[in-house]
Amino acid sequence: MSNIIVSHNLSKVYNPSTIPVYAVNGVDLQIEEGEFTALVGPSGSGKTTLLNLIGGLDYPTGGDVEIDGVDITKMSENKLIDFRLQNIGFVFQAYNLIPVLTASENVEFVMLMQKKPKHEREQRATELLTEVGLKDKLNNRPAELSGGQQQRVAVARALASRPRFILADEPTANLDSKSAENLLEIMARLNKEEKMTFIFSTHDQRVIDKARRVITLVDGKITSDVKQP
Repeated sequence: MSNIIVSHNLSKVYNPSTIPVYAVNGVDLQIEEGEFTALVGPSGSGKTTLLNLIGGLDYPTGGDVEIDGVDITKMSENKLIDFRLQNIGFVFQAYNLIPVLTASENVEFVMLMQKKPKHEREQRATELLTEVGLKDKLNNRPAELSGGQQQRVAVARALASRPRFILADEPTANLDSKSAENLLEIMARLNKEEKMTFIFSTHDQRVIDKARRVITLVDGKITSDVKQP
């Protein structure tokens, strides 16, 4: 397996000129294709910041991030937007669905930005929403869906562009136990059957138990990196 993501001495420092806070502090990391990895650690340990740096949502203070050998930290904002659109899927804790769009239209949105033809967008959205168990909710807006259903729409949207990998920031945090279990089963199946690479930040023991690699962060540093069966 080849490395999709490689970081070298990656750092993010807030308030560098006054009282510096190292959100991420000298992280060297390699993520292989097909991994199902959980980033864990106490609040403030740097999990979300590290995800944001890997996903190009934030620029580092030092070090770099390479995706398929391309250093994204040297890209302009416009190039980075396009790179994210083509290569990275995001699942956020707060779902981040567009309220006025249906489930199907939310999933299509990324493909619309990619200028994919209408019939291709509609077909892909229907396939993905069926895959996550929402075939009967294609025309429902977010307000008409439960939290678990909204998060499944968010997963389908993240997959719509056929990204190189998915970054999921606390994806089960707002879900009840049954919804969280359903979501995890869907993501584990996608990982196994489609070799889709997932990286989670999480406090949820259920996510940690399902992960095949668990990376612990404390004060912005990796303190352990364990492969699980």
